[in-house]
Amino acid sequence: MRDHRRPPPTVVVGIDGSRPALDAALWAVDEAVDRDIPLRLVYAIQPSQSTSGFLDKANRDLAAAECAVRYAFTAVESMEKPVKIEAEILQNRPTQALLEASRGAALLCVGSIGLNSGAQGTVGATAAALASASHCPVAVVRGHDPVRRGWVVADLDATEDSDAVLLRGLDEARLRDAPLRVLTTWQSRFTDIYDRRAVAERNRIAKAELDRRVAHWKKRCADLDVHTVAVHGNTLNYLAKNAGTIQTLVVGRDRAHGIREFVGPPGFAALHEAGCSVLICEPRNVL
Repeated sequence: MRDHRRPPPTVVVGIDGSRPALDAALWAVDEAVDRDIPLRLVYAIQPSQSTSGFLDKANRDLAAAECAVRYAFTAVESMEKPVKIEAEILQNRPTQALLEASRGAALLCVGSIGLNSGAQGTVGATAAALASASHCPVAVVRGHDPVRRGWVVADLDATEDSDAVLLRGLDEARLRDAPLRVLTTWQSRFTDIYDRRAVAERNRIAKAELDRRVAHWKKRCADLDVHTVAVHGNTLNYLAKNAGTIQTLVVGRDRAHGIREFVGPPGFAALHEAGCSVLICEPRNVL
C-alpha cells in the first residue's frame, strides 16, 4: 500500500550563490529551530535553451550549484544551532522550483536580490513572483545581522487577515527578542482639508481602534514590548521616517494596496533605506 501522508513541513530557502541568498539562509535558521523542523536549501538550475555545448554548460551549472549549496550548508553549520539541514539541487526554473517547494512548507525565504539581478532599485524577479504566488508565507530577507535589535513592525489594515499579520508579528518579536510596533495607516483623498489638528485627531481615533484590537494579545504576551502606532500616510512613509530602527516588516498578502507596493521599486527603495526584511503572510495563515 502506498503511503500518501504528506511529508513534514520545512523552512525552505532559495539558494543561488549570492550573498543575499546566504543571508536568507542564516536568517531562516532561527525560524526552523523555533518550529523544530528542518531547514531545506534549494538550488534550481535553469534548464538550458541551447543544444550547443550543452554537456559542458550542464557540468558547469551543476558544479556551481554544488559549490553554492556546500558553502551555505557550511555557513549554517557554523552557527552551531540545533537545526537539521537538508539540501536539494533541482533542474527547473528558480521561480517554479521554489513555488513547488512552498507547497506544505512552513516558510519560504529568499534574498532580496538574486545573483542575476543587475538592477539595484528593484527586488529580484524571483522574490517578487514568490511574494505574490507562494503557497506559504514568504520572507524577503535583506541582510543578516545577529546582533541587530531593531523593531518588528506588523502592518495592519481593516481586514480579518490582519489578525494573521498580528500573530505573525508577535511570533517574530518573541523569536528575535525585539520590540513590536503594531502599525495602521490612513490616507485622505482630500488632503487640503486636514490641518495638523485634524490629522492628530484622526490619528488618535485610529490608534484607539487599534488599541482595542490589540488589547487581548498584549495581555497574553505581557513579556513583549508591544506598542501601537497610527499615522497619516502609508507604510513606506513610515519606513522612511524610521530608517535604521526596523529589522522586519510583517504584512499581509491581501492588504488593501497590494503586496507589490513592497516588492516594486518604491517598496524596495524604502526597505533598502530602512535596512529591513519583509515577511509576507499567506492569507488567513496563522501558523
